[in-house]
Amino acid sequence: MMASDQDGCRQVLLHDHIAFWARISPRVEFAREPGRSVSYAEAAAEVERIAGAFAAVGVGPGERVAVLAKNCADYPLLCFGIARAGAVSVPLNYRLAPREWEYILADSGARVLFAQPALAEAVDGVLGGLSGLESAVALGSAPPGWTGFDRWVRGASPPPPAAVAPPDDAVQMYTSGTTGLPKGAVLSHDAVFHLVHHWSVVYPLLAGERQIAVSPMYHASGFFGFCHAAAVGASLRVMADFDAVEAVRILDEERIVRASFVPAVIQAMLSEVPGVERREFADLRAVSYGGSPIAESTLRRALRVFGCDFIQSYGMTELPCSTYLGPAEHREALEGRPELLLSVGRAAPGSELKIVGEDGRELGPGQIGEICSRGPQVMSGYWNRPEDTRSALRDGWMHTGDAGSLDEDGYLYVKDRTKDMIVSGGENIYPREVENVLFDHPAVADAAVIGVPSERWGETVKAVVVLAPGAGASEDDLIEFCRGRIAGYKRPRSVDFVAELPRNASGKVLKRELREPYWTGRDRRVG
Repeated sequence: MMASDQDGCRQVLLHDHIAFWARISPRVEFAREPGRSVSYAEAAAEVERIAGAFAAVGVGPGERVAVLAKNCADYPLLCFGIARAGAVSVPLNYRLAPREWEYILADSGARVLFAQPALAEAVDGVLGGLSGLESAVALGSAPPGWTGFDRWVRGASPPPPAAVAPPDDAVQMYTSGTTGLPKGAVLSHDAVFHLVHHWSVVYPLLAGERQIAVSPMYHASGFFGFCHAAAVGASLRVMADFDAVEAVRILDEERIVRASFVPAVIQAMLSEVPGVERREFADLRAVSYGGSPIAESTLRRALRVFGCDFIQSYGMTELPCSTYLGPAEHREALEGRPELLLSVGRAAPGSELKIVGEDGRELGPGQIGEICSRGPQVMSGYWNRPEDTRSALRDGWMHTGDAGSLDEDGYLYVKDRTKDMIVSGGENIYPREVENVLFDHPAVADAAVIGVPSERWGETVKAVVVLAPGAGASEDDLIEFCRGRIAGYKRPRSVDFVAELPRNASGKVLKRELREPYWTGRDRRVG
């Protein structure tokens, strides 16, 4: 179905591209994973069947459907089927702890949950407390109390077009807040359409060409990656889990044209795969990266080994890909302007950037303040959080919480964070979440969590802890205490013990002071 605006002009919804390419190139491969290949014709038929199954159980426009799965060919088909039914995808991070899933499922009001069998068993313990969840569907053999996917979809037929328009909600992605509670960032069909249009301009991928899908599909880069592939009629080579050796083999032997990685993944392939320099990567045309800057030495080696263009992007879940640093600028950086590698590029098509001071006034070139951006790809708002939405989207500008500056040519340089968020391996980690877990330990009197530099991950989590009088706990004790209470990637990798935490007159912990020894001498104070 193509939506129409008030003037009768037809506009594109999230799922429309699959149907289009099924008509144009039905036999072209949409997705491939070990043991399975799905053509565009098969993908379109499955999307219709999924939408029909939703119609049969009364799930329609505006209602939320959660997906808990590692990367698989079924993931985009589910999300496009959810959109075809008029409902809204809620991707769940499979690396979270069960109680974190429970919060998101309750907050979103999801009526249906899809999960892979191994993850279904992990989430099973929290489902009993979710009164709004009506169906739990397993993507494979069904554990007790679950419905198998084949049974759930059996006999479904394509439903009538859903009453959905481009401004309506398409996907709700959860990003943690500084209070420790996740927030659902809602993006419309229109926002996703404009983002994939950006990518069709910036990232070279044509109909029938193949990109590797290794970024987790619950993450913005992975989710919008499969939306981009569908928009241009390309193919996805799906990897459920990243393995450096297998990723290099796929890039070299399976005609991959485009890839998107965090710098830590690029570094892993270069340093952990024997003989990577002898590979040809004959079809690889571009590698995009984000989440943290790439070291000049890593970039030089990657350009030599992979022999393709590199493109950096900057954004956040609420505002995907606000800037791009293109291939020509990467080459220019290596030919005499190395400072460009510290930049995240210039504004995306149709987007604007500005830097504001604490008083909200716009600052000039070179002045450091909060990075603000606006564009058609910005979120509609936070789900059921009107005050947070108003705070983030002031006067139509997304206030990112990152500090930076613009130069005379419009290049954006990210310097620090006005919020405390840590980015490790492309994952957002909010210190309050980790601190809340540490405070549950009986030996902990006070705690602060900061990000410290990591050559591999950009940043890693460090806890700074004050022990209660007479209490004892080791670094290993506290790290182990966090296991199972919070996602593994959020657990501290190191713990420092101090007599007291530095605080200002109002009692707020001076995290900048805690971070300073680790970031001294670095131009960019974020990973």
